[in-house]
Formats: sequence, structure tokens, C-alpha cells
Amino acid sequence: MATRRVWKTRVKQRNALDQDMQLLPGYDPVATAGDCWFDYDEGQRAIDFFPAVLTHVKGEWSGEPLVLAPWQRGMLANLFGWKRVDGTRRYRQLFLYVPRKNAKTTIAAGIALYLLFCDGEPGAEIYSAAANEEQAALCFDTAKGMVEQSPALAKRGSPFRRVIAYEAERSRYVVLSAKASTKHGLNPSGVVIDELHAHKDRELSDTLTSAVGSRRQPLVIFTTTADYGRPSFCNETYTFACQVRDRLVEDSSFLPVIYEASRDDDWTAEATWRKANPNYGVSVKPDFIKGACQKAKDSPANENTFKRLHLNVITEQADRWLALEVWDRGAEGTSWEGLLEQMRGRACWCGLDLASTRDLAAFVMVFPAAGPDEPTVLVPVFWCPRDTAIEREHKDRIPYALWGAQGALRMTPGNVIDYDVIRRDIVALGEVVNIREIAIDRWASAQISNQLAQDGFAVVAFGQGFASMSAPTKELEKIAVASQLRHGGHPVLRFCAANVAIEGDAAGNMKPSKKRSAEKIDGIVAAIMGVGAHLAHELTGGPSVYESGGIFTV
Repeated sequence: MATRRVWKTRVKQRNALDQDMQLLPGYDPVATAGDCWFDYDEGQRAIDFFPAVLTHVKGEWSGEPLVLAPWQRGMLANLFGWKRVDGTRRYRQLFLYVPRKNAKTTIAAGIALYLLFCDGEPGAEIYSAAANEEQAALCFDTAKGMVEQSPALAKRGSPFRRVIAYEAERSRYVVLSAKASTKHGLNPSGVVIDELHAHKDRELSDTLTSAVGSRRQPLVIFTTTADYGRPSFCNETYTFACQVRDRLVEDSSFLPVIYEASRDDDWTAEATWRKANPNYGVSVKPDFIKGACQKAKDSPANENTFKRLHLNVITEQADRWLALEVWDRGAEGTSWEGLLEQMRGRACWCGLDLASTRDLAAFVMVFPAAGPDEPTVLVPVFWCPRDTAIEREHKDRIPYALWGAQGALRMTPGNVIDYDVIRRDIVALGEVVNIREIAIDRWASAQISNQLAQDGFAVVAFGQGFASMSAPTKELEKIAVASQLRHGGHPVLRFCAANVAIEGDAAGNMKPSKKRSAEKIDGIVAAIMGVGAHLAHELTGGPSVYESGGIFTV
């Protein structure tokens, strides 16, 4: 009779595992299993570890057993139950993509401890890494609290400030700083890379994931909430995870766990909240989500924040200047390659942004509307050091090399921009169009400003504060929203437009913020300065005092 009860229990557990394993949205682990097989005992063992050994360490359930939700059981069953022909784990990478408050740090801490104490890996090395050490410590500190509250683990492991040592097996769990250059030489068997959206580039991840090669069955765990819609390692990994989930890419070793709302879902509906938040009603409190949603409805500025953080929808920056669909209207008509020739002989007011000698420099020619039904035209020129272009292409997946090949970005030799090249190019442009004035940041290089003045150009100092930038920023925005802007879809200028974050003051002034923007915005800053130079010309009813004398004053 006892044997029959045990058999029934095992059958029930297996049926439950079969159901839970299919809960991962859009992903079928069986369809891509190939020669892999499922070990029910190992899957159940990993699941049982959590409520039997671990406890919550914070909040209302502190000290209570860590009982798993069905989606968490399904994730763990897949992660630890599937085996390769040689008996090692099938999955070597887990991408856990859930909105805030869905206990991703708690579950990641539990997995790290399971790898440390139960994986049977000799001399196991588990590491927590993130964009900074403080973030990495969040997962570790949760795991440390679990060890301290668990009699079974406390007698085996010794928790210190930044290390949990399992001395009997010569194993350890360690917090890492974010500096990738110090991580070479590590031999990790498990890595938790937390909040991927906060990572500036992929260097730290590449360093750690490449270091696991000598291990028998390493596991790398990526956890994150949605990033903004920008080129980033987080979004690159998310795209790959979606391709694996949708079977567009075959990688049976990568487990995508993706919970999100779609852009077509009603973001104000509770059904959407449930869809995106697998822990809805548990760690995700309905009243909290309802309040956050109401705040977003009352203040549209909070809508993108709500969608990104609580629904995992990739959004534009919360304070983005222009929606890309508005900007892209300016691509109609002549392509960017032909705009300069089309503007031949026309008068223009220009902005020159030399914000960095090691990255982009931008010169934008602003051709005011020739009549009431005519558009304002922007013709940009960008420069970048060749070494920086290679570095940015490799690290950040920003297509500098492609832009260079297209002619949209002019490369200068070395690792800093050659201002002589910029000067030469501007002089050449002055032979094609009528450059009336060049506005330049008053803190930029005085040398090139004086040289351009000697070349016969009217060069004026242009402040970067609200007093100078607000009116032209609003003017350029007004023209774009009214579909009266043409730029031919220039790819580098579009990249800059997509990155612009706006800051304002109590008086309602606004200007682009380089500090708050996700990436480079030099092209838009240059365009705004060019618009500002033309506004000043219109306001005075004629050439500025600088234009007539060709004087540069700081």
C-alpha cells in the first residue's frame, strides 16, 4: 500500500511538472529538444530545494518558506530537468525577462545557492555581476540572508560580507564589481548577471560568459526588466531570446523566459497586467499596479515609465523629445544623399557641435522654408575618429562602420577628431551653399572658430543654456510636428533624434540634455543651434553684428 501511495505521488508530481513546464510564454521546450531528455527527479529536486531549504528574507513573508508560483516551478523544471545525452544540463543560459516586483532577484538568489550547494560541481565558483557592485550585491545579499535563516545551509556555508564559502567542497559565491578588465582569469561555473538594461555595453558579460568554457555544465543567468528602445546589449539579448522562443533561431541551450505585454494590448486593463506579471496577486500587488496606472493616465509623461517597468514594453525614453514616427515624416521626398545638391546656392544657417574629440562631431546646415508651403531642410555632416568607430561597432553594436561605408559618417584617422579635416570640409561646403552664419558652443575650441572666421565665415558663440536653446528647440519641434521638416532620413541624424531627452525649468523653457539622453545627440544640438542662428537673424531683420564683421566672440 505504501509503495502504491509513493507511485501515485510520483505520477502526480510528473503530471504537475508536465503542466508547469509548458507555462513559459510562447516557448516549447520539447520542440527544440533534439536528443535531450527530461529527468523528472532532477527537475523535482530543484523545485523542492526552494520551499524545503530557503525562506523569504524581506517583506511580509520574511522567514516563511519560499513557496514557488507555477511559472517559477516551470522555469526551474525546464532549467534543471532537461539533460543532454552525456547527462549534463541542456540549458547553459537563462534569460529571465519580467517586470519589476516579480521576484526575479529572489529566484536568481535561490538558483545561485542551488548551484553552490547542490550542483555537484567540484570547486564551484558562482558570481553575481551587474552594472555596479551595489546592484550585484542585491542578489547576493538576498542569498546571504537565505543562508543565515536556513539551518541546513548555515551549517554548510559560511557567509561573509561579499562571499559565501562552502568550504567542504572548496566552493564559493562572490559579488563582483562592474569592471570587466579585472575579471579575466576567473573560472565560473555559475553567473548571475542582474538588470541587464542598466549595462552600458556587453564587455562584462562577454568576459564572464567566455570564462565558463572549462566547466562541465556552466549556467549563466541574465535577469532584467525592459530597456528603452535604443541600441543596447540588453535589447540585443532580448531580440535573440525572442528569436529562440519563436524558433527563428535554433539554440537548444538557451532558455527564454519572457513575460511582457504587447504594444497592441490595452495597457490600462487588468488582463494586460496579469499577462505581463506572472506574480500578479502575489509579490505584485494589484492595488499598487492600479495606482501606478492611474498616475500614468493622469500624467502622460508617466505612461512610458509604467509600460516599461510594469508591463515590460520596450518604450522610448520617458522624456524623449520627439516620437520617431514624427521624425521619420521628414524622410519623405529627396534622400539625404541628394539634399545637398538640391540646396545648391541656397542660404543656410549652421550649427557646429564639437562636444567630443573622441566621438561624433556634427555640422548641420539649416535651410529655412522658402515659402509658406515649403519645408525647412536639414543637411548634416558628421565626423568620427576611425578608432572610435571600430570600438563603438564592437562594444555597443552601433553601426558606425556601416554609416561610414554609406558616406553618412566621415572618418578621420586615429583616435581623436582631426579639426583640420572639419575645417577643410566646411570650406568645401561653403563653395556649394551660401553659409550665412555658423553657431558654435562658446566652450568649444576657439582655434577652429577663429580659423573659420579667417576663412570668411561669420562664426557666432551660441550658449547651451535655456536662454539660448529653448526657443530654437521649440521651433524645431513645431516644424517637425507640423510635417514641415525634411532631412532625407539621414541615418546618423535619426540616431541622434531617437536619443534626445529634454529637460525643462519652472518657466517652461526646454533644451536637449546630453546628460539624460540615452546616447549621442550632437546632430540635433547642432541643428537647434542652426535654427537659433536663423531665429536671431529673423528677429533683427537682417544679418547679425557678427555676420557683417566675421568676428568670433566668446
